[in-house]
Amino acid sequence: MKHDKIERNLGLMLVLTMLAISAGGLVEIVPLFFIKDTVESVKTADGKEMVHPYSPLELRGRDIYIREGCYLCHSQMIRPFRDEALRYGHYSLAAESKYDHPFQWGSKRTGPDLARVGGKYSNDWHVQHLTAPRSMVPESVMPNYPWLIKTPLDTSDIGLRMAALRVTGVPYSKGEAEYQQNVKTFGEDVAKNLRIENAEANLRAQAASGNYDNNPSDVTEMDALVAYLQVLGTMVDFKQFDDDYFVKFR
Repeated sequence: MKHDKIERNLGLMLVLTMLAISAGGLVEIVPLFFIKDTVESVKTADGKEMVHPYSPLELRGRDIYIREGCYLCHSQMIRPFRDEALRYGHYSLAAESKYDHPFQWGSKRTGPDLARVGGKYSNDWHVQHLTAPRSMVPESVMPNYPWLIKTPLDTSDIGLRMAALRVTGVPYSKGEAEYQQNVKTFGEDVAKNLRIENAEANLRAQAASGNYDNNPSDVTEMDALVAYLQVLGTMVDFKQFDDDYFVKFR
């Protein structure tokens, strides 16, 4: 009888539904804040963190990846199942997404998962695939993105983008003290690319040295997107995990 009264009272049912959802969400989420290994600490032999924030060029590439809706057809989350491991490699670690705002786990795979795509193909392959996908993968349903290689990359606000992420906890550095802390955490080679004051210069330097679009004289959106794709899955040395993980599949 009481249940019948609740169902007939729309306002009361809405309030009780929200309370039930809130309680369930809290039960699932709150404990994660108190579990120290929710986000794994993945370190090198000398104690440096393997997973680090994106460089300015990679960060702009990620922005373009989101702008073009790539996440709608490609996930970046390998699940801990045998078929996933055999195709893509080690399952995704929480630590790999710790500096992603928002994360790119995705919910659909029209195309393959991209969590480990970095280094799998050459820069030339990515440029051609993004320009004309079916020239590389005949069965692909991916749209063409020919404008990326023709469009100069807007680098004017890269410092502001990094500063905004710094507010969310991403350790881009302002000043010498924060830079030195990043040197201790990530090593000097990584830390120098995390300095907000040098963001535009670092972006252009990486684009020129990486030659992602085969045109070192200019920085295009293709440079940025390929740089982003080439870093995915390359930060963690999974050799230290493989023995324990793959033993269950033998």
